[in-house]
Amino acid sequence: MLRGMRKASSNWLGKIVMATVMGVLIVSFAVWGIADIFKGFGQSSLAKVGRTEISTDQFRQIYTEKLQQLGRTFGRPVTSEQARAFGIDRQVLQQTIAEAALDEEARRMGLAQSQEETMRLIYSDPNFKGLGGNFDPARFQATIRQFGYTEQRYLNEQRRVGLRRQIAGTVSAGVEPPKVMVDVLTRFQNEQRSMEYVKLDAAQAGTIDPPSPEALAAYFEDRKIQFRAPEYRKLSFVVISPEEIGKWTEVSDEDAKKIFEQRRDQLGTPEKREVSQMFFPNEGEAQAARSRITSGTSFDDVAKERNLNLADVDLGMITKNAIIDPAIADAAFSLQSGEVSQPVQGRFGVALVKVGKIEPGVTPTYESVAAQVKKQIATERARAKMTEIQNKMEDERSGGANVVEASQKLGLTPITIEAVDRSGRAPDGQPVANIPRGLDVVSQAFNSDVGVDNEPIQFAGGYVWYDVLGITPSRERPLDEVRSQVEAKWREDQISNRLRAKATEMVQKVEQGSSLATEAAAVGSKVETATGFRR
Repeated sequence: MLRGMRKASSNWLGKIVMATVMGVLIVSFAVWGIADIFKGFGQSSLAKVGRTEISTDQFRQIYTEKLQQLGRTFGRPVTSEQARAFGIDRQVLQQTIAEAALDEEARRMGLAQSQEETMRLIYSDPNFKGLGGNFDPARFQATIRQFGYTEQRYLNEQRRVGLRRQIAGTVSAGVEPPKVMVDVLTRFQNEQRSMEYVKLDAAQAGTIDPPSPEALAAYFEDRKIQFRAPEYRKLSFVVISPEEIGKWTEVSDEDAKKIFEQRRDQLGTPEKREVSQMFFPNEGEAQAARSRITSGTSFDDVAKERNLNLADVDLGMITKNAIIDPAIADAAFSLQSGEVSQPVQGRFGVALVKVGKIEPGVTPTYESVAAQVKKQIATERARAKMTEIQNKMEDERSGGANVVEASQKLGLTPITIEAVDRSGRAPDGQPVANIPRGLDVVSQAFNSDVGVDNEPIQFAGGYVWYDVLGITPSRERPLDEVRSQVEAKWREDQISNRLRAKATEMVQKVEQGSSLATEAAAVGSKVETATGFRR
């Protein structure tokens, strides 16, 4: 959470602002105190801020979710040892305490966020939009479920995040750093440099004669571990997810056309309009302002006279359903381009609405979106089958069937990989191709063993069951087996050593007064220039 605050504090100025925010909160907490995070309360608690207690179970859940998010980002799980080495455990604890502090301050100040505002933020989140660019309930459910949220928990969390942003935004809004500091930071961040450089490649290394058998053998002997055959594992797995099951579901044109007609508006591109709005204390002032505008005074000039921020007046290019106030939306989408509405009684007062550019909506044909509609229908049907297939798979596994046997019995298609190392590569050195992107079944298999009944992996809104079928231990390989690899590595080292020596010699001559262009020409290269570098 607090993504916006972390982003805001990514530079020096932001860190100063956020330090001020937390300082103000800490002063306010002096009234009721922050409990010591190491002592003073139950073993089930890690920290306590005011009335908010951070339990070990709560922290464990947040910490586990953070590791899973990092694992999805990196494409492989992050181990507990790696997380501790990077200090992720301490970062998560500090973040959790900071969030608890903001929650406690919101409670003390009596802040609240309405259900309507929370839902508006969720509806506008691009992560939850479907084919037509509108909010897709099924996509919403699948996405939050993938990240371990129930609907109610997600709504509650978004409401808390909104309140935290209100506090942070209010406190930091009036903070102005010294001009000297702003100037220094501006120079530091915006300073640009150019450079001249010379590239040396294999051509500048000269002729590399093949190594003698004795030299190659000695080179190999010193580096045997680099050419050791890794451990390989044979494994099988089956993916059960809405997308995978949807691939096996046939959708007729008749069914797809019915859904197309129902969702035609969602599948198309809705009309957009350039909308501006200006609120007034009463209808009389709004009508007077409209008379001035129709007489030649511009809408923006009237806003400036009233000391209004043009960024708040201008809603930009917007669809009708993106305008919060229905009365404003109806007025904006009933005007012609360039027109100004009569005074409109909206939720927040009396307003004048102006429309600028209009981008007409586009209604697609069935043929242009048939494939997308069929895929969406297949995925929706698959979601309904997920629980049924999952239960059947678990029943088969409980009865002693392995992954391949259980999959085939249920009509699913298992994948068997004959040999893969820890990095996901086959014995030929190439990445194994038939593992879905983002699925880290390989590292899971290397943490298991032959004959172990493994727990399924959560993946893409579904599950993956896997078995380790065999293990080929790591071994030393003789020189004859890897001779070509050893020769290639020996040659790379020889080239690298020669180029490093040549570069050192060039630097010494330049330091003694020679020009970079002269030295570059002497080795058959040229000076290149790069500009526009910033920190």
